[in-house]
Amino acid sequence: MNYSQNNGFGSPSGRNNSGAVRQGSFFRSNPVMNRLTKVDEKGASNSASYTGIMIKTAYFLLMTAVGIAIYIALERMAFAGSQIVEFNVYKFHAAVPIGAIITVGISAVVAIIFQLIAAFAPGTIPFTGTIYCAAQGMIISFVVFSVLGEYSYLGAIALVITFLIVMIMAILYCTGKVRMTKKFTLVLLTLVFGMLGVSLVTFIGMLIPFTRPMFQTILSNPVISMGMTLLSIILATLFLISDFAMIQSVVENKMPVKYEWMASFGLAFTVLWLYVKILDILIQIVGNNKN
Repeated sequence: MNYSQNNGFGSPSGRNNSGAVRQGSFFRSNPVMNRLTKVDEKGASNSASYTGIMIKTAYFLLMTAVGIAIYIALERMAFAGSQIVEFNVYKFHAAVPIGAIITVGISAVVAIIFQLIAAFAPGTIPFTGTIYCAAQGMIISFVVFSVLGEYSYLGAIALVITFLIVMIMAILYCTGKVRMTKKFTLVLLTLVFGMLGVSLVTFIGMLIPFTRPMFQTILSNPVISMGMTLLSIILATLFLISDFAMIQSVVENKMPVKYEWMASFGLAFTVLWLYVKILDILIQIVGNNKN
């Protein structure tokens, strides 16, 4: 999709002769959104709406909060007598019940599995998206409350920053200040493949005994680590624009209301990714400034 001009969510100027928004195949943040570019069901009488997508996105984010609440309840009731495991993360010393570690490990596996199911079977998103978001909430809760301890306020700061970024990018998109142009897509692709390339080289370097010490030294450098995390935050922020453009396409092309679930989960996925990366960089900043 390429908007040469955009006057906001409800007033795109990139239209075809029938008045519908052009739908293309530009790169997007997750395979759920990518599947929406291939949908050919348009002009439905019971079509998707911005309100419906907003409500369903709020639902998925609420399920993340439910996952956080479930973990807190388990920590207070089920993990109290568990053996304690101690470890360090970015100079934070954590003493965590082994039951919590097992729970977060299971949550991580569940999140991966249900994310993949949602991507390849979009019709299951009302269920798989719910489980994914709840599992992500449990992982976030583990990091914020079990690992950070007295620094758990970083979770609230990350939440505020995430909310502000999403609101600012939404306003910029709706007012036409930021558009899904070819140049924008090129920048997005450059960042994506650049980060994938760095990750691949790092992975290979860590596998080779001769180069492993060098890569361990590089990865332990706080400036490099924070720089990579900052790039991930920028990438997630740019993907918000891609998601907004896809949501606009869904509504303006009058796709059936069932596709609200796909668009909502795609946006919630990006928002959670952004939150996790912002929390990550806050942890690194505070951890590296600890005595």
